Amino acid sequence: MKLASRLSLVAVVATGIVAFGATARAHSGRADGQGAPPPEADAQASAPGMAHHDHHHGAMALHMKWTALREESPEDRARAEALLATLRASIEKYKDWRVALDEGYKPFHPELPLEEYHFTNYARGAWAAFDFDPAKPTSLLYKRTDGGWELTGAMYTAPKRFTEDQLDERVPLSVARWHAHINICAPREHPALADWTKFGPAGSIASPEACDAAGGRWIPQLFGWMVHIYPYETDADNIWPR
Repeated sequence: MKLASRLSLVAVVATGIVAFGATARAHSGRADGQGAPPPEADAQASAPGMAHHDHHHGAMALHMKWTALREESPEDRARAEALLATLRASIEKYKDWRVALDEGYKPFHPELPLEEYHFTNYARGAWAAFDFDPAKPTSLLYKRTDGGWELTGAMYTAPKRFTEDQLDERVPLSVARWHAHINICAPREHPALADWTKFGPAGSIASPEACDAAGGRWIPQLFGWMVHIYPYETDADNIWPR
């Protein structure tokens, strides 16, 4: 599939997330992410693929794949702790969300009422396809507050082509589990008209045969690999959700 066509499919699914979320929750906040957003009326949003939630349950589980959890070694733990220290120090300045905006991090659909928001630096995301710098995460993770945004964590990314051994070189698979969004059926009609209970990264369609029968476009994997890290948590299981 040509690059332009792939980007078009990604755009359709992303627009569908907006349509799904707008239908599920009425929200009157600013969409540009430049001003202080209003407080959350309901943090538990159901828009697919955007909130920090348990991916193992419901239709979402049909569209997720995870790296296998490996046996932890002392070297893995030391490597993870070093990465965590680097990450904490490097993102400290982004507790002021205005600094994040100034340095190229852009909020992904801040108009939706979500539990968690990704502020993504697309240049860093592109660089992550070739090299890994734990001080330069692809995305910063925020939640809304009465006065703006509260930094909660960060997300690293890696290309689809990466093996689990390559992912382990970046973040130990005995400590954290990378995930990817898979088996996506994108609708051919306008996103506002699509049935997002069937289509998209939280829809019921999870096979190419069912997608073809529904008249959709099949996307085996939507993005590359991702891993979320929450360095301000105190429990290890919450720092490295898996």
